[in-house]
Amino acid sequence: MSVSLPLLNVHNLSKSYGDFRAVKDVSFALHAGEFLAIIGPNGAGKTTTFNMVMGQIPISSGSIHFDGHDISGKPPREVWRLGVGRTFQIATVFATLTVAENLQVALSANDHQSFNFWSWRAAQSDARNDALLQQVGLYAQRDRACSALAYGDIKRLELAMALANSPKLLLMDEPTAGMAPDERAALMALTESIVHKTNMAVLFTEHDMDAVFAHADRILVLDQGKLIAQGTPAQVRANPLVQQVYLGSGATYQ
Repeated sequence: MSVSLPLLNVHNLSKSYGDFRAVKDVSFALHAGEFLAIIGPNGAGKTTTFNMVMGQIPISSGSIHFDGHDISGKPPREVWRLGVGRTFQIATVFATLTVAENLQVALSANDHQSFNFWSWRAAQSDARNDALLQQVGLYAQRDRACSALAYGDIKRLELAMALANSPKLLLMDEPTAGMAPDERAALMALTESIVHKTNMAVLFTEHDMDAVFAHADRILVLDQGKLIAQGTPAQVRANPLVQQVYLGSGATYQ
């Protein structure tokens, strides 16, 4: 039985700011079709690790390989072109444009089209646009201005925009931030269904532990820049060190 190679391989990743080491020799692998969460208290290094993978901040040492490419130190645009999508903690869309227009901006960027307003507007009926909106459940609202959308729908539109380049890996930074409980559950269930249908991998940070333990295939736990535990949700929940650091003194995950 053959074993597939990891889609993402992070080895001894570190980040220093002067004498302060924000991330200390973190290593992990992520396979296609896997939902992997990074959790930890504020200041644990999870966001720094996350941003180094995307190329938004430079690494101090270590390496990052994605789909056979060494992306260590590559800028975000190059990482994106290799097949890595990204959503952000605070969703950003053009409020005065429609749902379909916002998505077409992302599709046009993926196709390296020059920005021509009229040809761009005419391309709204593009089949990929409609397919993505159907995938995230927004097709019926394709002609609504984003200013009229509920926040949960804005987050679903952001997900569709992140999928515009048909990524093999999707990075999601606090995907449920600012959402009501029912919206959180719906967004995570939608993302999980897309992962299963497309075999896309997802790496995400999240404060909502209900979302993490309900949807993650594996969890990485960081504390003070170090990887202190990793495994399935059940393994992480039962890990003595995780219990000591986060649960033993009455503290909770942040």
